[in-house]
Amino acid sequence: MRGRVLSVQSHVVYGYVGNKAATFPLQLLAYDVDAINTVNYTNHAAYPITGGTKSSAAEINQLIAMLRQNELLKPHRLITGYTPTADPLSAIKDLATALKADIPDLIYLLDPVMGDSGSLYVSEDLVPVYRSMLPLATIITPNRFELEILSQIKITDLPSLRHALNVVHTQYNVPNIVLTSILLDSWLLPHLPPTLRPEELSPSTTSDPSHILCLTSQRNPSTDPNNSPISTIYARTVPLIPGYFSGVGDLFSALLLGYYQPSSPTPLQSAATHALSVTHAVLAFTYTRTLSLPKDEQYPTDDESDAKEPLRKARRARGRELALIQAQDLLRHGIAHPSVPEYPLELWSDFWSAA
Repeated sequence: MRGRVLSVQSHVVYGYVGNKAATFPLQLLAYDVDAINTVNYTNHAAYPITGGTKSSAAEINQLIAMLRQNELLKPHRLITGYTPTADPLSAIKDLATALKADIPDLIYLLDPVMGDSGSLYVSEDLVPVYRSMLPLATIITPNRFELEILSQIKITDLPSLRHALNVVHTQYNVPNIVLTSILLDSWLLPHLPPTLRPEELSPSTTSDPSHILCLTSQRNPSTDPNNSPISTIYARTVPLIPGYFSGVGDLFSALLLGYYQPSSPTPLQSAATHALSVTHAVLAFTYTRTLSLPKDEQYPTDDESDAKEPLRKARRARGRELALIQAQDLLRHGIAHPSVPEYPLELWSDFWSAA
């Protein structure tokens, strides 16, 4: 038995995001999982209609108090994700602070779910709360936009990416950052070492919309900052799977936490390799499965047609739910499974000095 995980994320009745995307995969990795729901919704936001309730700070605090009174609040690991408003997030911060004080070796993965593609989809007053939570985290898993929000640095080139990582490592004392996804734009792709470029690209290609990069940054032990890189960087590109699928980041973060072993020689790189490989395999499995679904569940995205027939969007979203149950053998066996191609993250040795 690997231990106990407390997962504080969203809940949906139908589909796989938040706790529904995290609990089952962690259980397959032999973790007991206790879940606190930050929302209780019918389904995720890819559907045209979403209903349900948001958990208040008082409700979350009441659950925590009762768990503590029964001596049931003793997790080995903590993961927190989507929370729509600031007051409940502050309650989660208080929980993480207390757990860190009670359990010094607690491993805490903070997924700062705030937005993507330049837009917030949570209340703006969450941002300062998330920044104040960063020193509590063992690992954080922002996407590019969320890293920009946390660091207050617009990432437009390699120096600004370095600056953003530096700020989070040094000002907020975060030991491990996993930048979950970043497109291979013209400012990034030409700077990738040959070992990190997708093999099928010609040397003259300067941007590539068909792949994304996953990057890990593990802070180095305290040394003279003038003579030592701030962190060790590993990275890997993977092909994009066609279509939009909800819950992928929640699945990745859960697997990353599950595979993270501090005693490993390269714990962050190893955990990210496993999480990236398995997540990509599950997503590829889900996509292949969508091709055999009824035609009305294979609709392409079309805003005009969706507006005329809202259920068109619902059918498409239903067909793209992560196939976690059907792919459970992939989740259970990981890269040992023949249908899980391994995507090992490679050392980016000159990240901090590349021109």
